[in-house]
Amino acid sequence: MPLPESTRRAYQEILKEELLLAMGCTEPISIAYGAAILRHALGEVPEAISVRLSGNIIKNVKSVIVPATGGLHGIEAAVSAGIIAGCPERELEVLTGLRPEDTEKIRGYLKFCRFTLSEMESPFTFDMILEGSAGTRTALVHIQGNHTGVCRVERCGEDITARYLRGCAQQTVETTERSVLNVKDIVQFARETDLEPVKPYLLRQVEKNLAIAEEGLRGNYGASIGKILYRGGEASLRDKARAYAAAGSDARMSGCELPVCIISGSGNQGMTASLPVVVYARELGCSQEEMLRALIVSDLITIHQKTGIGCLSAYCGAVSAGCGSGCGICFLLGGGYEDVAHTLVNAVAILSGTICDGAKASCAAKIAMAVEAGLLGLDMTNAGKQFYGGDGIVTKGVENTIRNVGQLAREGMCQTDKEIIRIMLGEKIC
Repeated sequence: MPLPESTRRAYQEILKEELLLAMGCTEPISIAYGAAILRHALGEVPEAISVRLSGNIIKNVKSVIVPATGGLHGIEAAVSAGIIAGCPERELEVLTGLRPEDTEKIRGYLKFCRFTLSEMESPFTFDMILEGSAGTRTALVHIQGNHTGVCRVERCGEDITARYLRGCAQQTVETTERSVLNVKDIVQFARETDLEPVKPYLLRQVEKNLAIAEEGLRGNYGASIGKILYRGGEASLRDKARAYAAAGSDARMSGCELPVCIISGSGNQGMTASLPVVVYARELGCSQEEMLRALIVSDLITIHQKTGIGCLSAYCGAVSAGCGSGCGICFLLGGGYEDVAHTLVNAVAILSGTICDGAKASCAAKIAMAVEAGLLGLDMTNAGKQFYGGDGIVTKGVENTIRNVGQLAREGMCQTDKEIIRIMLGEKIC
């Protein structure tokens, strides 16, 4: 029986909403985006800026390099880059307009502006408020729920939010209900759907994520996890798949200015879900159509897992994407619903609970291990082996197991998240 038209359209829209471009780690880029709105709303460069952030944002900004800043990192660097860049209409590509000579302007603004930084107590894991002033003029920007979720903009106390929401379609909260996702329908959708409506988004994902992975393999970024695994091209297919995903993260966490196609608001997750599938497809001589349909499986299964977990948490999102990529490769190799479901459950059982301790160089290593978990889950499926209900958090039925993971990450790891942030930051948030 074919999928209902409403389900098919919803899955297409989810892919369009999720497969966005971002330059740099999305948390500092979201701060830069908010700062660009702040400058635009104020009408001039702020002399003083107050930044309030939820702990999960602080965690992901602390160590990662902000692109186009000459190697700067931290909250003030992200704010300063956004102020100098301007152009809020570019959203998560807000820093693409910066030129080499702007690096000195950013450094100068860091010295000029009076910054006040604080952690925000909020029920939302993603929450930020930026307030700026110049003379007697003031402005405020509030972003909540997701990286482009502008919910309030003020100028001198006047609510001017609407003009920013009209200007940028992606600033609205997700419009398609993610609860429609399930593994059985994802596999059927990938097998049957007309690719044309989503093909541009998927091809862009392949192009952009391959480009930054190849840059990571050429350059000397971070801990060079990708290059270590790649071994100059002598690696096995399995290790090449891990190497490409890790190399993209090597480059991105070190401030590479190439854009990435994200998933669930994360470039690392976008690369982890896509690059192993692309590497397998290329090495095995699969057609473009076969590759794109396998990407659909990986992308949507990653999004499905993240729906219950949330945008930011103590649970490493690369694990969800690594499990997704294993499912995508399973589908690429001819696997059906049962095979994909078993691969996902196996992979989830292997690596669930890996902590997220912020965006940084070691994310590349976690990505490599997440892809390995996905591939090991596939190996088990191919060997006729699987984990069963009662094996840890595994429950009978793939959807039930996915719900367990969401509960673990969203509720069970709340205190873990707070402790991670405390350990990482101590008394300092910059």
